[in-house]
Amino acid sequence: MGILLPMMQTYGASFLRGFIGFAVIFFTFTYLRNRAGFHRISDELVQLPVRWSFLAGHFAALGVFAGLSSLLYGGSLPVPLSDPAAAGWFVTGWAAIALGALAFLPASFWTRMVASAGNLWALALGAAIVATYLGNASRSLWDSAAYLTFHLSKAFLSPFVSDVVANPERMRLGTPKFRVAIDHACSGLEGVGLILAFGVIWLWVFRKESRFPHALALLPAGVVLIFLLNSLRIAVLILIGDAGARQIALGGFHSQAGWIAFNVVALGFVVAARRVPWLTITAAPVPATRAPANPTAVYLLPFLMILAAGMISHAASGGFEWLHPIRLFAAGAIFWIFRREYARLEWKFGWAGPLIGLLVFVLWIALDPFPGAFRNSPIPSALAATGAATQVIWILLRTLTAVFAVPIAEELAFRGYLLRLLQSRDFKSVSPRAFTWFALAASSLAFGLMHGNFWLAGTLTGLLYGLAVIRTGRLGEAIAAHATTNALLVAYILAFDNWHLW
Repeated sequence: MGILLPMMQTYGASFLRGFIGFAVIFFTFTYLRNRAGFHRISDELVQLPVRWSFLAGHFAALGVFAGLSSLLYGGSLPVPLSDPAAAGWFVTGWAAIALGALAFLPASFWTRMVASAGNLWALALGAAIVATYLGNASRSLWDSAAYLTFHLSKAFLSPFVSDVVANPERMRLGTPKFRVAIDHACSGLEGVGLILAFGVIWLWVFRKESRFPHALALLPAGVVLIFLLNSLRIAVLILIGDAGARQIALGGFHSQAGWIAFNVVALGFVVAARRVPWLTITAAPVPATRAPANPTAVYLLPFLMILAAGMISHAASGGFEWLHPIRLFAAGAIFWIFRREYARLEWKFGWAGPLIGLLVFVLWIALDPFPGAFRNSPIPSALAATGAATQVIWILLRTLTAVFAVPIAEELAFRGYLLRLLQSRDFKSVSPRAFTWFALAASSLAFGLMHGNFWLAGTLTGLLYGLAVIRTGRLGEAIAAHATTNALLVAYILAFDNWHLW
């Protein structure tokens, strides 16, 4: 084995974490510190077209990077080729990032942004290096931290469980029906390190707005809160498992609850630092009038909220997705918030929309990638085991999601936003009737890839929905087509027991 491959395997994960930490810190705080300048530069660049040569180079580099990743981590690469492949992996990875950045924003934007950030790049780089180093060096504290986490989790658990099973020697905690081992990864130190890095950089970047030494109290408060929330997470995980939902406890909840806790503490840190007079010199003013809605948010937020709700639903699911209907309420909240903006859109449709929806339904059934494997796939056993009322409510909510929330959210995102964005950065200036073959094909392919194994049917569907908008100039035409397709699919699923389509 050569030299580069062992180095990549040893330090690659740490380097990647450090790079992501640097990028997140640098871009987040550059924007927060110089928001007006950021918007001014962005406004100047809004009319610039996407540079397709750089974008093509980005996808080419990404393809080579993916191929080399498969060879390097698949273990099938001959030893003499290991170092050249590792070097190529590193170069193509950086090339993909650089070419992707230059495809949408010219080099002048990046240089001006770095210049406007001042010495923030050094601060972000130093924080990333220190955080990566401390993450490895803190191993000596793991035993003590895990021991403290064990006893805090036991304290949180005791009021709800009369017969707590606790074994400090083996670090096992739980109930007679469900127990977990609290190892080093559960110690809470990762969350402590993240919130410390976030808090220190915040106080440094916004030091002129913070009231010292009062604002320093946010650091220990954040550390204590994130540590307590980690212990509470373990206690809740045990309670979920004890209630019989072992798959939820050990699956989605275990992996997602830590990040949710960090986001909650970080958001609380920011709100307190900006709003509490004891911590800040000038509290952030509350706008007297309603600011104009960001057009990108109007078109993308319903879709993003459905994705976020899906992540939460999967995190809380153990075999059957009981919380699937929260997508409906997540999208509905955004529809209500931007109801004035949506009222201005063209919602009318004619005969073409439902007819295209019928055609897509036939296409979707014909291109089913599992026509034999899931033939007559019945209702999931978990749902079938419940009462009729529960089944009706769950199916009704999922049907409303499929027929109303999803078509509106996805058409706003793909035909209302992406199809026009690929023609001009100022997508609002692009007529719904305007199009290029590249924009239509690329937006349709993105729509298809979002549908996983049904990517081919999804791509053709995107083309037909896109043509519906281009032909009529009305987004409502595509929404009507999409809603028709989904309604027919729901009827087909329920009538012929093809639940794998859902």
